[in-house]
Amino acid sequence: MDTTGGARYVGIAAELREAIMRGEYAVGSQLPSETTLAARFEVSRGTVRHAVALLAAEGLVGSRQGARRIVVGRERSQSFAELNSFAQWAQAMGYRVSGQVLEQRRRGADATEAVRLALQPGDPVLSVLRLRSLEGEPVMLERTVYAGWIAPAVERIPPDCESITQALYEDVGLVFAYGEHLIDAVAAGVEDSRLLVVRRGSPLLRQRRVTTTHEGRPVEWSDDRYRAGSVTFSIRNSVDANPLVRQMGDLRLMT
Repeated sequence: MDTTGGARYVGIAAELREAIMRGEYAVGSQLPSETTLAARFEVSRGTVRHAVALLAAEGLVGSRQGARRIVVGRERSQSFAELNSFAQWAQAMGYRVSGQVLEQRRRGADATEAVRLALQPGDPVLSVLRLRSLEGEPVMLERTVYAGWIAPAVERIPPDCESITQALYEDVGLVFAYGEHLIDAVAAGVEDSRLLVVRRGSPLLRQRRVTTTHEGRPVEWSDDRYRAGSVTFSIRNSVDANPLVRQMGDLRLMT
């Protein structure tokens, strides 16, 4: 059995990574069990567990605890070069994506929402809590507030619609033309941990965003929280065009 597990698991992760990239393990399939992999590589199950955890952190396999890992395929990397919704990005990458509205209600805008949506505090908005999944695993919670003028169109969308962005375009011709993204990390609270199947206090990647029309009219203000290891974000810049702006306390991305 293994006597150098601390170094061995890195090599095992590399072999499994290459096998996934070659297509030996198809997207949506399960990796062999820890017991099977331990016997194959002649190491302990703990060493295998460390190796698979590396792949989960890279987004190559699912990160759900207590179950055999589901193969995702290639790295889940979402670029800010194009203004695409989560569902549009996932579909373009070949992932099986789903969404489910958990709560939807009309209410008055609070102070922050009013600023982001160019409203007055108390103006009508539509608040939506939506759970997003990739390959059957919960990966992201969307808490989106829509301006009152677009609320009726959002309410007509089926609760299990995959792409709200596409549905709004097909229904009313709405095009999301500009986005501002604020990215940071937060700890999972009671609701986040329950819905994303993580421990309370686990780190989540938070992306807050406001999107507008071509005319600059705000459409939505959203707080999106991703489970650790579920996706990565890529930023490409150059000396001619640099969309990245650093500010104290947050990281802003202009697209």
